[in-house]
Amino acid sequence: MDNDDYENLVRRLESESEQNPASFRRKVVFISIAAYLALAALLAVLIGIVWFGLSHYREVRNAWLLFKLGALGFAMLGLLFVVLRAFLTRLEPPAGREITAADAPKLFDLLQRLRTKLGGPPIDRVVVNQVFNAAISQVPRFGLFGGHRNHLILGLPYLYAMTAKEMLATLAHEYGHLAGDHGKIGAWVYRQRITFGALYEKLRANADSNWINGLISSALDRFAPHYNAYTFVLSRQQEYEADAIASRITSAEANASGLVRGELLGRWVEETFWPKLYAQAVDRPQPLFFPFSAMRTAFPAGSPEWSTPERLRDAEKIDSGLNDTHPCLRDRVSAIGLPIALPKPVEQNAADALLGPLAQRLAKEFDQQWWQDHQTRWQSYHHKRQEGKRRIAELGSRAAETLNPYELQELAQLLIDDERPTEAKPVLEELLRRSGGPFPKANWLCANLLLDDGNALGLEHLRQAAEADASLAGDCARRGYYYLLSTKGEEAAEAWVETLPNFD
Repeated sequence: MDNDDYENLVRRLESESEQNPASFRRKVVFISIAAYLALAALLAVLIGIVWFGLSHYREVRNAWLLFKLGALGFAMLGLLFVVLRAFLTRLEPPAGREITAADAPKLFDLLQRLRTKLGGPPIDRVVVNQVFNAAISQVPRFGLFGGHRNHLILGLPYLYAMTAKEMLATLAHEYGHLAGDHGKIGAWVYRQRITFGALYEKLRANADSNWINGLISSALDRFAPHYNAYTFVLSRQQEYEADAIASRITSAEANASGLVRGELLGRWVEETFWPKLYAQAVDRPQPLFFPFSAMRTAFPAGSPEWSTPERLRDAEKIDSGLNDTHPCLRDRVSAIGLPIALPKPVEQNAADALLGPLAQRLAKEFDQQWWQDHQTRWQSYHHKRQEGKRRIAELGSRAAETLNPYELQELAQLLIDDERPTEAKPVLEELLRRSGGPFPKANWLCANLLLDDGNALGLEHLRQAAEADASLAGDCARRGYYYLLSTKGEEAAEAWVETLPNFD
């Protein structure tokens, strides 16, 4: 099944799921059980064949028959091992700083009230981590067998981002998965994916080794895309149902506001907050501010950057894809029944409201842990950039004609590393005018600067770099291909790559 067929299948199943959610869920469970029964039946037949063969061998005492039975049994043992190992794979509990009711009584009181309202199972463990997210995870106690422990994972950055009411909507959404039995079904489906995934890969790799592997591999070739599509749609259906629970427990406005804030601020954290923090490494041996303590004030202070109509329109353009079971922001807010709107400023964040003084203690702990993990690399990079600046000053103080080709290339590379492309261009032009070439690395650097500016002359520099140095051909092909793909289309990009020297 190709990508288009798979997408069409998912869209058809989504329509079916919307029309009758309960019936669709029963169908997924039925398909999953049927798959197990079919596999069990096949194994039973194979075991029966071996048993029959051994019984027959006791009567005829044929050595060649015994050899064939041994080979069949050996193949079955490998298959059984793969299945059992997949079933018994241990899922590790989520990592993070575990907290208790004594640490955060308001949070745990809120969780208890949610449990009372929704009638769900208890949350066995709460951890806070460093991720901009919140989630529920069910982890089996004894592999396939036994009960599950429910883990609530709260990202401290996410708590700093949300209002208390928006955080309640998030908690209601996550707890709704448990209360609706989504967690048990989801964990079961997840383990089935592991089982069939491991079995599928094993059999595909050895499909030609014997008829048993070939037979089951062929069957799974047909089954796997359909099973993945059904379980994907089920998971997405459960997201909408959990959103409905969140709106009922809090309000549609709080739920929608939290979704929009999470989308916009989450992107800003990834695209702006962390890059600005790491940019300090150029001039500072350690950060002026540490990340998790700074988030409390940086998030509201940064709202003129992340909470804008332009960013909201960009977020609204994103469609629901096939790589994430969560629907896109536009579809989720539309299902809630509200228009998408920018969130209001946060007067008190959820971390302060629900964790109290613990929030600042956790921020300091996470800052210390983050610096311990990043200090060596940070300071090494700082030293390298300071040495680069010193070298730029040294080489730049000399007239360009007095620099040899190696020094010109070094200066150009250092200027690019220092984010000074305008100054690097004349240095590269001076080098490429020199006799004694070719200078493939200089052509490569010049090509990137030109293409970054939308100048197609960079393609000729890519060609010269690939022709002079075969080791650069692959990088040149990729750079030119993606430039032309975005400007001229796929046909022009592929045609250009075919003409590139030293590229197979």
